[in-house]
Amino acid sequence: MAWVRRMLVTLLFLTMAVVAGGALFFNDLVRFAMTPSERFDPAALPAAPDYTQPASWSALPTREDAADAFVSALPAGDQSKAAADVFYVHPTTYVGSNWNGPIDSARLNADTDRVATRIQASAFNGCCAVYGPRYRQANGMAFTQPSEDGGRALDLAWTDVRAAFRHFVSTRDAQRPFIVASHSQGSALAYRLLREEIAATPLRNQLVAAYLIGGPITEEMVARELPQVPVCAAPDDVGCVLGWHARSAAYKPGPFEFRMLAADGSAVERPGARLCVNPLSWRHDNVAVAAEQNSGAVFLDADPPVLLPHFASGRCMDGTLVTELAGAVPRDLMGSLLDRALGAGNWHPVEFQLFFADIRRNAAVRLAAWQQHAPAN
Repeated sequence: MAWVRRMLVTLLFLTMAVVAGGALFFNDLVRFAMTPSERFDPAALPAAPDYTQPASWSALPTREDAADAFVSALPAGDQSKAAADVFYVHPTTYVGSNWNGPIDSARLNADTDRVATRIQASAFNGCCAVYGPRYRQANGMAFTQPSEDGGRALDLAWTDVRAAFRHFVSTRDAQRPFIVASHSQGSALAYRLLREEIAATPLRNQLVAAYLIGGPITEEMVARELPQVPVCAAPDDVGCVLGWHARSAAYKPGPFEFRMLAADGSAVERPGARLCVNPLSWRHDNVAVAAEQNSGAVFLDADPPVLLPHFASGRCMDGTLVTELAGAVPRDLMGSLLDRALGAGNWHPVEFQLFFADIRRNAAVRLAAWQQHAPAN
């Protein structure tokens, strides 16, 4: 039974977390927990979301939810008076034995709200009204060990994100600016959204920017597939795309590193440099920026939530944002176990949080630039 499997895996995680020298076995356990127990079955999919219903959304500006979170050291926003919208696609929060996670699981939805929407989407509530759909997210193995089944799982997740975006577009002023924001799996899906639903349509004229963080996106992909949506090269560029993958200088790729995917979900063996725009300078270059320029990391999952100025440095090198930290990242037990699986110096789980205050500030800068030079349709 699924609950027995989850309980067993949790117990094994806890045991191995305290056993010295068990790194290899620990990774095997993580892989076991993540690997679906059956082939992808189109006849056994979770129920599809209905985006006319509030329950199908993790964040909506018309209610109080996780995207309203803020730290008192930063000015709070009022989504009811926002001049723009954000369409936010959350990262993988499902760990289980199926290829796609359900959207009607109270436990999974609470996890998504807590470890994704609250600590990521809330970065935009100072400038914008936040919309964040739930979707039948693909199992993480679709990225770490690409396969035909994984590709099908991602396609299913994509159909939900596309449906949510189309509903989002249908209910808003066609001239109103918007931001696309995402992380990890969400960025893979949001990139496809840019490519298929935005770049070659009038919607690109309302696009302030796309913050696609921590996703399998390369410089070459953007140049080849998104000629209408270039890489952001300056802090006030609009109609552009940006992102980064934060790692320490000493990081060594491990078994759970995201792999670049082709359109069919298979792995690209020689993908080229990943997209990297430095969130401390907001420039597409390899200039190092010291931590003193960091407006503040924000850890809304800490108790109490904290703002840590000057916490992280950054320099884009060969597609990686080489990042060194000024202190320890506040992590709970499950976060610590995730960090261990990903490897020392892999800042993927906190790529938003390390630059939270800078993201919040830059979104306002780009929106102001868009408003000053709003493109004609």
